[in-house]
Amino acid sequence: MGTMAGLGESALSFSLLLSSLVLIVALGAAAFFLDYIRRIGCSHSIQKTAASDSFFEDPSSLAKVPCPSIFDPAEKYISLIIPAYNEEDRLPSALDETLNYLQLRSAAEKSFSYEVSIVDDGSRDHTSRVAFDYVKKYKIDNVRVLLLGKNHGKGEAIRKGMLHSRGELLLMLDADGATKLTDLEKLESQIQTFAKSARKADSSTDCSPRLSDFEIAVFDSRAHLEKQALATRKWYMNFLMKGFHLVVLLAAGPGIRDTQCGFKMFTRSAARKLFTNMRLKRWCFDVELVYFCKKLGIPMVEVAGNWTEIPGSKVKLTSIVHMLFELVLIRVGYGLGIWKVYS
Repeated sequence: MGTMAGLGESALSFSLLLSSLVLIVALGAAAFFLDYIRRIGCSHSIQKTAASDSFFEDPSSLAKVPCPSIFDPAEKYISLIIPAYNEEDRLPSALDETLNYLQLRSAAEKSFSYEVSIVDDGSRDHTSRVAFDYVKKYKIDNVRVLLLGKNHGKGEAIRKGMLHSRGELLLMLDADGATKLTDLEKLESQIQTFAKSARKADSSTDCSPRLSDFEIAVFDSRAHLEKQALATRKWYMNFLMKGFHLVVLLAAGPGIRDTQCGFKMFTRSAARKLFTNMRLKRWCFDVELVYFCKKLGIPMVEVAGNWTEIPGSKVKLTSIVHMLFELVLIRVGYGLGIWKVYS
């Protein structure tokens, strides 16, 4: 009996010890995770200065052109920001379509001015060389290349491009050309309609606000193509994407059906608030932007777009896992008040 009692006490002691170790490890992991989130928040700062130590390089004159700031007044009607990572093969066709459209429109509309900012996110191929060829052809006032030096992620590349843009309207689009550029007219029309209604509603001032003064975000969407996508994707990708959409709903709430489409337009004042707050650098910065819009009261509109599957997607199984991790960061970072949103 004594031996069995001793064994029982030993088992209980071992169980308590194991439980204590598990608890310590769990608390340690939680502390590490929360500190990681806190450090991301601490390293984030809103720079409201017009000056910048970043430069666009002019391959024709070898001069360095200081980057503008989103806090400066707009100098162009529209800025197009294209993040590019190892895109030497897909970039030329996308740029040809983009610049052909922009040139034709600027010739037809005297008030239409544009810039295209290609943000090279630390590419290891000849992406920058391809991009600089377009700077030489179209001049640095219209086409600019921002070199990040090392790979940060698509979100950071777009953030940098947005913060150093000159447009009243700012459009982000992917380097693969999956969305037809003419779709920008749908997004632009939504912004102009919103601005027109807002001007009519506000009769308290004699001066008419510029388009850039209104706050609105318009998202191109592939949600209407979901049935077709489900039929062509592998079953496990459909399963993962359904799970991803569920977590997005929990993290950012309802309102936007397709958060991940890479074709989004913002007014300058909306972009100023959104991209100075942004912390996520990779896949789920889109969801973070939706969260900000809701938090800051910036109206969002979703527009059905023309989208084509382009070979060479960089989204892989591991990317889905990383997306889920970033969604947890959004939920915990903002949900617990560790990250602040500045207006």
